[in-house]
Amino acid sequence: MSCAGVKLAAAAAGLVGAPFRLGGREVTAGLDCVGLVVAALEAIGREVEPLPRYSLRQHDVSTFVALAKRQGLRVARIGTKAGDILLLRPSPEQNHLAIWQADGSIVHAHAGLRKVVITPSPIAWPVVRCWRLA
Repeated sequence: MSCAGVKLAAAAAGLVGAPFRLGGREVTAGLDCVGLVVAALEAIGREVEPLPRYSLRQHDVSTFVALAKRQGLRVARIGTKAGDILLLRPSPEQNHLAIWQADGSIVHAHAGLRKVVITPSPIAWPVVRCWRLA
């Protein structure tokens, strides 16, 4: 478990309860799943470049894959560790980001519940990609 990953997981957990807002990038005004990841990265001192426009329903993640690489995230191929950023697929046309916690739960911005929440394992959605702080 990396120290940076543990810090990122803790930063994400600290955002639980923040309101949900599609396209949201400010904790007080609301976060979506991308905003949650950005806020957690910024909380541990990472500078995140401006993000491209996106929609809730999209199947092409190439922009985010390239952005993750530029942000110093690397694809994790074995196991899941605290602070890993997961790209999940709730439906064929929808992608969702979450941050893995040491206990196997995820922190994510839940549109239905209208806030950032912790969801325990097992995770209901397939993991498309897993990134780890380099």
